[in-house]
Amino acid sequence: MTTTAPASESQTFAITEEIAVRASLEQTFASLVAQMGRLNENPDGTPMPMILEARPGGRWYRDLGGDNGHLWGFVQSIKRPTLLEIWGPLFMSTAATSNLLYRLTETPDGTLITFRHTLVGPFPDEHRPQLRSGWTALHARVRKAAESTEK
Repeated sequence: MTTTAPASESQTFAITEEIAVRASLEQTFASLVAQMGRLNENPDGTPMPMILEARPGGRWYRDLGGDNGHLWGFVQSIKRPTLLEIWGPLFMSTAATSNLLYRLTETPDGTLITFRHTLVGPFPDEHRPQLRSGWTALHARVRKAAESTEK
């Protein structure tokens, strides 16, 4: 994982991660969509179900019921099973915006997910460690779910 300069020096923050998954591209992509959506949870394991409309322009949002919730972003690009890109505010209450990019590549052992989260705009330094741990927890669940269903 790498991080760019802190907010005091730059308005850009980026996280990159590579996740090796012992499962097919198709199974890994399906796991990614499920874990980002209906099976999503907080790093502590408490459920945080989201809706991910996996199509161009589709929304990614937290549904609180009764037409209440929080918009996290929109599907910018999708090319099953190798690309998912989401743009939007994510969980920010500031003027920052984010871009999430997932590229999946077939490898001899399964699939390599290359993830990049780029955040542009003001972002409190104290939230940075939580951001890293949240993505790491999500990616661990994606890998575990994909590998457990692969034949």
